[in-house]
Amino acid sequence: MDYSAGNHELWNIIIQLGLIAGVILLANFLRQKVGFVRKSMIPIAVLAGFFLLIIKYTGLVTVDEELMEMLVYHGIALGFIAMSLRVQEPGASKGDLTGLKSGAVIVSTYLVQGVLGLLITLTLSMTVMPSLFGAAGMLLPMGYGQGPGQANNVGSTYEAMGFEGGRSFGLAVAAVGYLVACVVGVVIINVLARKGKLRPSEYAAEETAGTDYFQGKDEIPVSDSVDKLSVQLAMVLLVYLATYLTAWGVTSGISEISEGAAKTVNPLIWGFNFIIGSTLAILVRVLLEKGKKKGLMKRQYQNNYLLNRLSGFFFDCMIVAGIASINIEDIQGLWLPFILITVLGAIATWVHLCIVCKVVYKDYYYEGLLSMYGMLTGTISSGVLLLREIDPDLKTPAANNLVAGSGFGIVLGAPVLLLVGLAPKSTMLAWIAVGSGAVYCAMLCLIIRKAHRRKDLSSR
Repeated sequence: MDYSAGNHELWNIIIQLGLIAGVILLANFLRQKVGFVRKSMIPIAVLAGFFLLIIKYTGLVTVDEELMEMLVYHGIALGFIAMSLRVQEPGASKGDLTGLKSGAVIVSTYLVQGVLGLLITLTLSMTVMPSLFGAAGMLLPMGYGQGPGQANNVGSTYEAMGFEGGRSFGLAVAAVGYLVACVVGVVIINVLARKGKLRPSEYAAEETAGTDYFQGKDEIPVSDSVDKLSVQLAMVLLVYLATYLTAWGVTSGISEISEGAAKTVNPLIWGFNFIIGSTLAILVRVLLEKGKKKGLMKRQYQNNYLLNRLSGFFFDCMIVAGIASINIEDIQGLWLPFILITVLGAIATWVHLCIVCKVVYKDYYYEGLLSMYGMLTGTISSGVLLLREIDPDLKTPAANNLVAGSGFGIVLGAPVLLLVGLAPKSTMLAWIAVGSGAVYCAMLCLIIRKAHRRKDLSSR
């Protein structure tokens, strides 16, 4: 084998990962040393992604967009698998309806975003932009609600169905979502603080984990014949292999039964592979817990601290690669729908959350509202960032609600996947998706109100 620089395949991945590492370190340096960057609260990975995007367009280095797309696709699944493998805390509440209600809040917001996005793009396609892909509006909940991973996956699927520049459009929506979460979110905090409704914190982001987090009771030792981090990574990769085999088996079976169904369903299965991965990871976690309780295993193999670090690593790489792979040229003819979707989407998301969070999070309204707004325009990390500005010690349940709600959201959000696949089929089906989405959103809001009333009655 040729080990020299002439072997492009050998060295390309190292060069590209080196670029990602370089911009992350640069963004971290600026975040620590430059005041206005630190106060902006823009996540380091988002800042790094824009740095790499700028570098790409200067032509100083070559960014391998195909590899970046691969990192986005695999990063979201690996990150969610690492999160799902984490051991539940002993004091985690059971039987509380807050997780269900938070899931309903999350999915109802997806639906508000999806219905609004479809209304905008369908109206434009029937009036001033007849060539516009009518279902493009469904990329609003994918970009704002789900983040760059799903914006990339669904955008690529729509691109294959005739939406030119669909992937870049979705990733651009996701990128703006980060800015909305971080910049608009901080502005809202400052406005509310001036009105005396809350007091933002000056907490320091630099936190260190104690040994209790790194070495829990009954866990495998740090120093052993195999490194503790290697065990965590091995579990994540093994679950991802099982995810691939499961998706391959299901899609192959569907193709054997019906080619027509395969064309509709199979892309969604591969596009939402992180849901399969999360489900399998939860199953593995439950099996390990059962094995330990029955004495089949003496040690606990998962370490939540290391699994958190792995998920953070995968998500950071995904975010940087996702933003860097945006092609500005692909959305040059789509500025009108892009501006309308992102601006009106941010407003509609805020208004909807103001209403439902007042019902669900009565005792910690602003913490619940701001954390959800940060997550449903950006990611769970931007939700936590906003939360920590007003609840630095995470004394309220708001942070846990983001995780618990996301778990229930996977189940409650299944119909949203059907709307994603239905909308691009035809204009009539897209309008049906609008109506169906509105009806399901109303049902979820009813679930939120009913569940809250039941909790109030039971607490009397």
